Amino acid sequence: MASSIVWFLSAIGATWVSLKVGALIVLVGGTFIYPLSQLILRMMGRPTSLPKGHPMNALGMQVAFVLPLMLPVVYGATMYRHDWFYPALMIVLGAHYLPFMFSYGMKLFGALAGVLIGVGVVLGMRVPNRPLVGAWTTAVVLLVFAFVGRHAGLAEEG
Repeated sequence: MASSIVWFLSAIGATWVSLKVGALIVLVGGTFIYPLSQLILRMMGRPTSLPKGHPMNALGMQVAFVLPLMLPVVYGATMYRHDWFYPALMIVLGAHYLPFMFSYGMKLFGALAGVLIGVGVVLGMRVPNRPLVGAWTTAVVLLVFAFVGRHAGLAEEG
């Protein structure tokens, strides 16, 4: 949900102000996704982390650094073609979600990663000069996933 909020704000900024503003919103706003997620979980009365001693806790910290370390790839793609910013970020974000399948034990993260990566590739290669499609698509995909993921998580709890 937190990621979706940031992406919607970015899509709004890119649509009604400029692509640069939208990019700035998602890049700066991305630094607030984790604390915003923690706040949302606390408000819902849900746990904010894996149990102490869980073997996947270390993976969570490592995964947190994957996306920022891949931003130079997004920058390079954007310097080559400005309309590749959102598709490139979609691909990087999708790759970032892959390890979540193992850390949270939810194959649904694999589906999310596949959708983001696949749509990012298609938009970058087949839908030229339409960068906003990636921003809005990602915002919607993340919003849908927030509800589907919540439902799946609650179903596992019984």
